[in-house]
Amino acid sequence: MKKPVVLIPIDTYDQARVDEAVRQGLELLGGMEQFIDKEEKVLLKPNLLARALPQKAITTHPAVFSAVCRLLREEGYRHVSYGDSPGSPTTSPEKATETGGLAAEAARYNVPLADFTGGSVVHFPQGKTARSFYLCNAVQEMDAMINLCKMKTHALERITGAVKNLYGCITGVNKATGHAHYPNSEVFADMLADLNLCVKPRLHIMDGIVAMEGNGPSSGTPVSMNVLLFSSDPVALDSVFAGLIHLDPAAVPTCVSAAREGVGTMDHAQIDIITPEGSISMEEARARYGKADFDVFRGEMKKSLLAKVMPLLPFLQHRPKADMKKCIACGVCEESCPVAEKAVRAGNGKKAKYDYRKCIRCYCCQEMCPAKAIEVYRSPLNKLLGGK
Repeated sequence: MKKPVVLIPIDTYDQARVDEAVRQGLELLGGMEQFIDKEEKVLLKPNLLARALPQKAITTHPAVFSAVCRLLREEGYRHVSYGDSPGSPTTSPEKATETGGLAAEAARYNVPLADFTGGSVVHFPQGKTARSFYLCNAVQEMDAMINLCKMKTHALERITGAVKNLYGCITGVNKATGHAHYPNSEVFADMLADLNLCVKPRLHIMDGIVAMEGNGPSSGTPVSMNVLLFSSDPVALDSVFAGLIHLDPAAVPTCVSAAREGVGTMDHAQIDIITPEGSISMEEARARYGKADFDVFRGEMKKSLLAKVMPLLPFLQHRPKADMKKCIACGVCEESCPVAEKAVRAGNGKKAKYDYRKCIRCYCCQEMCPAKAIEVYRSPLNKLLGGK
């Protein structure tokens, strides 16, 4: 049986239009009660990566969050809360929700902010890569989660959507530790697959009305994609996102790992894309709603060839690089670096300086830089060695 992914075209964050789009999307998916009982404790998990205004396209837009809150309240769901653990441990969930506009909408519908600051270790012995997670208290106390993810690029995993958004279920400082434990895109994606199986969200809604391309997930460029996506399968949802930007899901580590571990399907032939006009193929969806020139990294590294030049590896690998003209010497990059001895030093008037022998290419520094001063440097020598 094919996995349904609902695609609702919408080109505005006008609240009335978004309310209707969310209601229509869930109706086409079978209705909220198909996924969540009205007496369960429901946790809304938006993307609140950082303190950012909605128009920056870094976080889930408050209009999408508001529409889900309204629908839940109108349909009689009484036990609803929300929250996320921001990427930087110095940013509180309260500050992120206020700046991103979600706090005001939550107050409108009497949806409290759950505890995403405290947490404890939850064992997951069936995990293939990760056997335990330091989960926020809010995640441990919920019955059902609705994942309100954002359509964006990601330096480590190419794109971030439904599968990756669950990393916010882990408390602040422990997210940095996770990057050190799972230091490349493949093993990090394997961990995320286990996390999805551990947390098991019931429903995923992707805000792709305005997405982020380029230097994502926090320093990229807002771009109109004009869609909302809905599914109970996070892998299928991310695979449709990949298809819309003309990217093969097999090139997305989170799709590959999560599909392999049984989280969902990334095979477009096994996905039923449902629109208000009826079901369409991925080819039709790409032609009608896609963006071929979406700025996302499409190349690859051929490790077997690079291994032959190991002494030069730190200079041949893709790596974070700071623009000294943009760097404000704030030290956020150093704070966010998960390496114990720190691969980047900055702050107290000193601009970012890297030691690439220590860098694990997790791109936490790039992800959290408030000045958009850090980009991923793609070495031109990679192409000569067989990469792209």
